[in-house]
Amino acid sequence: MITSRRARAVFFGIYGVVFAICAISPYSRSVWWAENIPILALAALVAVVSRSHPFSPTAYALMLVLLVSHTIGGHYTFARDPFDWVTNALGCQRNHYDRIAHFAVGFYAYAIAEILYEHRLVSSRFVLLTFPMTAIFTVAAVYELFEWIYAVSADPDAGIAVLGSQGDIWDAQKDMLADGLGAIVATLFFALRFKGAQRART
Repeated sequence: MITSRRARAVFFGIYGVVFAICAISPYSRSVWWAENIPILALAALVAVVSRSHPFSPTAYALMLVLLVSHTIGGHYTFARDPFDWVTNALGCQRNHYDRIAHFAVGFYAYAIAEILYEHRLVSSRFVLLTFPMTAIFTVAAVYELFEWIYAVSADPDAGIAVLGSQGDIWDAQKDMLADGLGAIVATLFFALRFKGAQRART
């Protein structure tokens, strides 16, 4: 059985390798920094929180998806990521790789729920299962504001690359929806495991 400590080592080991590889000759260094600074901050936050809360291997696995997918997206820029085989298979007019990364943002709802549950921070099952989802929706909205501010203040080409809207006027809304759907899936997954854990505690 994989322990939390080993899962933590694997989590940061894989992220470190992907980060190092993707830092080599990215499409745009300014875009690379803009995309990676928030992810580096997120990785640092996980490192700090994990000192007082040993995340489960499942939580680490779910959290890693965003770090890896977003870091790869920052290397190519999300609009240029080599995702054409999916785009062509689905008959889409845009590269939807960024939606994968946004969906993975929602996976952090599992880790949030785990913290609330393990540390008994809430007594209501309703709050336990809704707070992680609302937290992700809030983060999603704040991140879209960050993208907007960067886009209007940075070099035009870099700003467009960070936005990754690819001509879709509803891109921000769809990104937030993808974040939220990921949170719903992760929370439902936690809820299934929570039932068993709750019975074990009673």
